[in-house]
Amino acid sequence: MRIGELSRATGVAVPTIKYYVREGLLPPGRLTSPNQASYDDTHTRRLRLIRGLMDVGGLSVSAVREVLAAVDSPEEPVHKVLGAAQHAITPVSAGEPEGLAEARGTVIELVRRRGWRVGPDHPSVETVAVALATFRGIGHGAFEEVLDDYADACEQIAAADLDFVGRHVEVDGIVEGVVVGTVLGDAVLSAMRRLAHVDSSARRYDEGAPGASGGPDTPA
Repeated sequence: MRIGELSRATGVAVPTIKYYVREGLLPPGRLTSPNQASYDDTHTRRLRLIRGLMDVGGLSVSAVREVLAAVDSPEEPVHKVLGAAQHAITPVSAGEPEGLAEARGTVIELVRRRGWRVGPDHPSVETVAVALATFRGIGHGAFEEVLDDYADACEQIAAADLDFVGRHVEVDGIVEGVVVGTVLGDAVLSAMRRLAHVDSSARRYDEGAPGASGGPDTPA
C-alpha cells in the first residue's frame, strides 16, 4: 500500500507517519520509485503500536523509541528487555522532597522484606520513595501503613500479567507482549483503581445516594 492508504488504514496523518519514519520509530517503506514507497501490514501494526503507546500509555517520542528498541531485541532475555522498557517508561522526579533519603530506605527495606529480586537503583524505587517523602511532607506519612497491602496486590497483578502473556502470545512475541502489557496495563490499572475507589466509597460512605451505582453524581 502507499502512504495515503496506510494513513487511512490507521487514522494517522501522512505528515505524522513521515515524522515517525524520520525519528526511527517506524521503518521506512520499500522504495518502488525515487518518490514512492510501499508499506505493508507490518507498518500498519507498528503504527498502531506507536499510537497506543503514546495515546493510551502517555509516552513521549523518546520513551516510545526506547520501548520499541526493547521490543525489537528478541535475542535478549525477556527479563532484561522488560527492565530496559521499565527504565524508559518510569518518570524521573524533577526535585528531591525533604526526607527523600529516609523514604528511599523505607522502599529498599520493603523490597528486601518481601524478597523481591530488584536492585536499589531501579528507577521505580526512586519513584515510590519520592511519593512517600511527599506524603510525609504534607502530613500523611501514615500512608506507609498500607504499603504491604499495595505490594500484595501488585504481586498478584504482575503474576496475572505474565501468565496472560504466556498463555496468549507466541514465543517470538513474548517480549512485545510483556513490554506493551507493562505500558498499556498501567493505564488499565490506574483507571480500574479509580473505578474501584468509586465503588468502595459508595459502599462505605454513601450507599443509596444518587450516583452511588455509577451515575453522573458519582465522585471522581
